[in-house]
Amino acid sequence: QVQLVESGGGLVQTGGSLRLSCAASGRTFSNYVMGWFRQAPGKEREFVAAISWSGGSTYYPDSVKGRFTISRDNAKNTVYLQMNSLKPEDTAVYYCAADRARLGVRPTEYSYWGQGTQVTVSS
Repeated sequence: QVQLVESGGGLVQTGGSLRLSCAASGRTFSNYVMGWFRQAPGKEREFVAAISWSGGSTYYPDSVKGRFTISRDNAKNTVYLQMNSLKPEDTAVYYCAADRARLGVRPTEYSYWGQGTQVTVSS
């Protein structure tokens, strides 16, 4: 079992920045691929970013590429999501997720999930 706890969400104006953190516990963090997803009201959960075990590979959808950066600190068992140039359409609950398989972009590819943290971008 892996337990994940997100933090860092909040209210920010358009164009602002936030950094989300996800602290992991329970198993060897460096064995897990980590991902970030988001879900807005009435919408499906959407892939935001993923990072490999070592941090050497990352992947983003076009909607956030160039604005969001995923990183990890295996010594601290933490994955981060730096979000810059935020837009109102980035408003959602953000979830981190973990799995031992390869980088995935679908929620079904991840076994462990945090409880989520709300990000609200005002216009």
